[in-house]
Amino acid sequence: MSELRGATIVGTGSAVPQRVITNDDLAQIVDTSDEWIKTRTGISERRIVESDVPVSELCIEAAQKALLNAKTKPEELDLIIVATITPDKIFPSTACIVQEKIGARKAAAFDLSAACTGFIYALEVANQFIVSGTYNTVLVIGAETLSKIVDWQDRSTCILFGDGAGAAVLKKAPPGKGILSTYLGADGSGADLLHVPAGGSKLPASLDTVEGKLHYIRMNGSEVFKFAVRIMAEAALKALEKCNKSKEEIDYLIPHQANIRIIEAALKRLNLSSDKVHINLQHYGNTSAASVPVALDEAVRSNKIKNGDIILLVAFGGGLTWGASVIEWYKDT
Repeated sequence: MSELRGATIVGTGSAVPQRVITNDDLAQIVDTSDEWIKTRTGISERRIVESDVPVSELCIEAAQKALLNAKTKPEELDLIIVATITPDKIFPSTACIVQEKIGARKAAAFDLSAACTGFIYALEVANQFIVSGTYNTVLVIGAETLSKIVDWQDRSTCILFGDGAGAAVLKKAPPGKGILSTYLGADGSGADLLHVPAGGSKLPASLDTVEGKLHYIRMNGSEVFKFAVRIMAEAALKALEKCNKSKEEIDYLIPHQANIRIIEAALKRLNLSSDKVHINLQHYGNTSAASVPVALDEAVRSNKIKNGDIILLVAFGGGLTWGASVIEWYKDT
């Protein structure tokens, strides 16, 4: 039987493309305006990869930064999990490509698909591997190149999404430190509210699917918004309840960066002030699985998070999926 132990994040890293697409740029393509987008979403610009850049390149950059921040060598990694809905290929996994490129020769590797909740799902998988004693050092990456699956003629979706990657290195911690609790959920009855219809075994790529634009994101915006406003706070409160923490004990909130109105609704229900939340969607838009880890890395590097702080990560996404993690920040320096 393994020793009693916890799991904690010991290093973070992120990567975003250099190319910026502003709201004014989009107004040249579709019927919209900077004011219209900012008022409804809070987004001013987003980062977009060049056409020849796969998601693995963003993963590698974020991973290398996280490993450096964690003072960990690639060969120390036991496992790599990449949360993404825009992998380089259907198979092999993007995690295997990352494993080879960063030189993590002894690491197992796999991808995980939970859309925008992907990083929190992957974080909990890593947590379980470490707490059980199966592995000691795990790299978790949330990364997307959503620009590759956005219909740039569809005003309802092209204004929302961007590209990026965030990574975290996890190691064992004393019991009661690091990840305190995680609450995950899903509701497959809402699967068609946010999805890409074709490209899988149900509708393999064909001339008809391409001409029908079935390889692009389709979203029922109003239904997703209503779901998100309800579930963000609900998931957060469930995770707090699991570790016997109150919302008053939250020092910092890292929410999924989808829409400023959704974040504001969660803040109101959690009774948190705006100085206790990290918001960067104005610069990056919704980067799906990369959203939470990029924001977390920014908060860590700007010294907004310190040892002993109670951090709450929360997200929702296609599936429908949702999740929240409560972390007592612990980095043994």
